[in-house]
Amino acid sequence: MIDATKHRFATVAVTDTNGLLRGQKIAAGGIEGLMKNGMGMAPAQLALDPTDEILDLPGVTDESGDFHDSMLKIDPTSRRDMPWEKPQDACLYLAEFTGDAAQFCPRNVLRRVMDRAEAVGIFPKYGYEQEFTLFNEDTTSLRAKGFDDLETATPHPSHDLLIYQSLQSEFYGEIADICEPLGVNLGKMHEEIGGGFMEACIGAGQGLAPADQAVLLKNFIRVAAMRRGQTVCYMPRWSLKADSQSTHLHISLLDGDGAPVFWDEDAPDKMSAHFRHFLGGLQAFLPQMMLIMAPTVNSWRRFAEGTFAPPAYTWGVENRTCAFRVVGHDPKSLRFENRLPGADTNPYLTMAASLSAGLAGISEKVEPTEPTVGNGYVPGIGKGAPLIDSMQAAIDALKSSDHAADWLSPRFIEAYCSTRAAQLAAFQGDDLIAERRRFFELG
Repeated sequence: MIDATKHRFATVAVTDTNGLLRGQKIAAGGIEGLMKNGMGMAPAQLALDPTDEILDLPGVTDESGDFHDSMLKIDPTSRRDMPWEKPQDACLYLAEFTGDAAQFCPRNVLRRVMDRAEAVGIFPKYGYEQEFTLFNEDTTSLRAKGFDDLETATPHPSHDLLIYQSLQSEFYGEIADICEPLGVNLGKMHEEIGGGFMEACIGAGQGLAPADQAVLLKNFIRVAAMRRGQTVCYMPRWSLKADSQSTHLHISLLDGDGAPVFWDEDAPDKMSAHFRHFLGGLQAFLPQMMLIMAPTVNSWRRFAEGTFAPPAYTWGVENRTCAFRVVGHDPKSLRFENRLPGADTNPYLTMAASLSAGLAGISEKVEPTEPTVGNGYVPGIGKGAPLIDSMQAAIDALKSSDHAADWLSPRFIEAYCSTRAAQLAAFQGDDLIAERRRFFELG
């Protein structure tokens, strides 16, 4: 608990479905009472697009909704400090909705899936790779240009190019600096494919911590850029001439003694039966939850030829042309990389969906396809079903998924599908510029 004699404010924040932190500064003297009794906040926060367009969420923002408050439960273990704030104002706590809103609160969704995993003696270990593009634009210049003809921080494609990394060393250093007070385990940063295109990685951990860190890093990287007069964009396809932007999720499993579950010394590629069945579950059940991997109208522009986005639900050993890449060469490093999620996805929800699919695969002993060997982008090479081809098809798939209803809850499906359908309807007939206006700065 913070000391009210030393602190003036503490911020309490909840993560919305877009992955944005929404919260309020509370006088330090009031935090103890809120820890005990909860804090009111409108669950309509979970029906907002990044620029606060209100989407349809049954019982919350539709004709039956009254924009009521629900209670937040503050997680006392989530305390950290926000960068740039005065010490007496820097304290930050993460929170979750309770009651009905808990069913579609992203952090609570992941908590429930984690609880089911731990109930059968499985403890996930996971981390994130987050891609974004840095622009030499601010809010004023973006609007003056009509969100067109925008200048990236570096002019040329530059994968791992040390020249540009050195040129931008001040920005890299500022990101490392903010990770310390935020409690973010920053594992790696580097230049990606494309002008201004970069990647920051969250080191693997357990429980809610890596997902919390992914949310914090994504939000505060934006702030760091804004303070420099720049903009960070997480749109999966901000330009049809640019490569797609992703969030890659790395997952392994441990048993109750901390031993790796995926390793079998005597099995082909050292992949245990649990690993095979986890992959089988990803192939069987993630197509039903593709809306979580591609949650916006812009997400679907990413799945185009030549963008390094997977074209099918394939897997392969050290094969980056697959949706699910098997990585690692010893018991501690063997894992899979889920390459489906776009850069605009919610870290809690992508992990919840991935873990639920894999655990169901283990429970039901689902065998995966044969591995893809060679270039999975070439027709006939990939061993797996083709991706769902539209946002509407993804909405329909999630609505009809018994698996998602069981693991994520029917109320989550109702709420999430309703907001996504409202967004899709609002963008009918619009172009990429309209998508930039909605998603470029905060999406």
